[in-house]
Amino acid sequence: MPETEDPPPASGGAGGARAGTPPDARELRVLLEERWEQDVLPALAEYTRIGCLSPSFDAAWEEHGELERAAELLRSWCTSRAVPGATVELVRLDRRTPVLYAEIPATDPARSASTTLCYGHLDKQPPLGTWREGLDPYVAVREGDRLYGRGTADDGYSTFAVFAALEALAALGQEHGRCVMLIEASEESGSPDLEAYLDHLAPRIGTPGLVVCLDSGGATYDRLWLTSSLRGNLVATVRVDVLSEGVHSGMAGGIVPSSFRIARQLISRVEDQETGRILLPELDAEIPAHRRREIAEVAAELGEAAAGAFPAVPGLRLTGDSPAEQLENGTWRPALALTGVEGIPPLAEGGNVLRPYTSVKLSLRLPPSCDATRALAALEAELTRDPPSGALVTFSAEQPADGWDAPAPAPWLASAVDEASRAFFGAPYRSLGLGGSIPFMASLARRYPGVQFLATGVLGPGSNAHGPNEFLHLPTAKALTACVAHVLAVAP
Repeated sequence: MPETEDPPPASGGAGGARAGTPPDARELRVLLEERWEQDVLPALAEYTRIGCLSPSFDAAWEEHGELERAAELLRSWCTSRAVPGATVELVRLDRRTPVLYAEIPATDPARSASTTLCYGHLDKQPPLGTWREGLDPYVAVREGDRLYGRGTADDGYSTFAVFAALEALAALGQEHGRCVMLIEASEESGSPDLEAYLDHLAPRIGTPGLVVCLDSGGATYDRLWLTSSLRGNLVATVRVDVLSEGVHSGMAGGIVPSSFRIARQLISRVEDQETGRILLPELDAEIPAHRRREIAEVAAELGEAAAGAFPAVPGLRLTGDSPAEQLENGTWRPALALTGVEGIPPLAEGGNVLRPYTSVKLSLRLPPSCDATRALAALEAELTRDPPSGALVTFSAEQPADGWDAPAPAPWLASAVDEASRAFFGAPYRSLGLGGSIPFMASLARRYPGVQFLATGVLGPGSNAHGPNEFLHLPTAKALTACVAHVLAVAP
């Protein structure tokens, strides 16, 4: 596969040079430790108790009111903080999930021309399975440096981190530029409501010079990690019908084709069942040369731990012959996961019946530079053409989500994040792509060409967002909050 050329040198972006001086690192560290322990953690524990599932997992979210309850909790907490001039409100568009929106004026009118937009989300994934003894997805449990609970790391902490950072700057008498914060409530469903809110709030947001996204993570907990790319996502459901109702398997077996076998055949059109390689060229893309080098450097430093820690069964062989190849697979290559099945009864209820249908939910991760709309069209065409055995095949899909490849950081931003990482983590920052998807990033990149990005977060080894036993690594959350404060202070 040919490599692309190196990216052009970073432009100044967001004013070109830093505009302010950073806060005293020791004072900021002490102050934020106190804020987190006394103010953030009790509120985060209250948030953990709320079952604010994303709309894809709670069709009756309006009736249940849990998203509204979580949004109101966060709004109330933000308004209670000593952040001069801050306005905090819940914005609601008809039949769309609410957005928590805040505006914080610049401490000096001379720094009002540029805006930093801080982003996070408040909706959650379902518990997904049984959590280990002593844990409950909706109860915050602290064990040493870890705070367990659904949504603690993905992404409930983000609102608290932004306002704790701003409150700390105010307490230290530190100047900063204009900031806005947008916390959405449909990210775990692919952000279907986000574009409408970005349109609605565009006159108030203005043109950001910097976007701070706190819904990401890194390969370790020992430094600040910048996310350099995100994969896109396609979520589709394929249903195969062979009968109008189930029949005795002894009578029909060998005569009526199995709906599961046909579904398996269809999936094999998209994925090589031996290797996991995605077969449709529209779902693939080249890996740029500078991203290959970035991956190689991280793999050389971290070795076998580079690709992350997973609760794999003993003897499982990961896909990829080296740490670098595993990182490439997880950040720049397409991958398929079967995330849901219908039409198959539980084992205890599985009688001798040839089932009438099988329906499968497919999640396809796409390379950051892949056109998700074009990929979706190719996927639908491949899965619905010439149905095996003449079965009835129906296809439906969610809104496709493009991936994102970060622009090179401006010199001021690269300097600021390195200073912050060294000050609060004790190590220089690193950049690496992430295999997940954040539709907001691609949306902002399209809307504001040339904007600078600081995409980071607390999701690290074992944090298990979307899975059982999700936890927030507290030292990382505290240090990351300090890093955000540092960058806000110096941002043009």
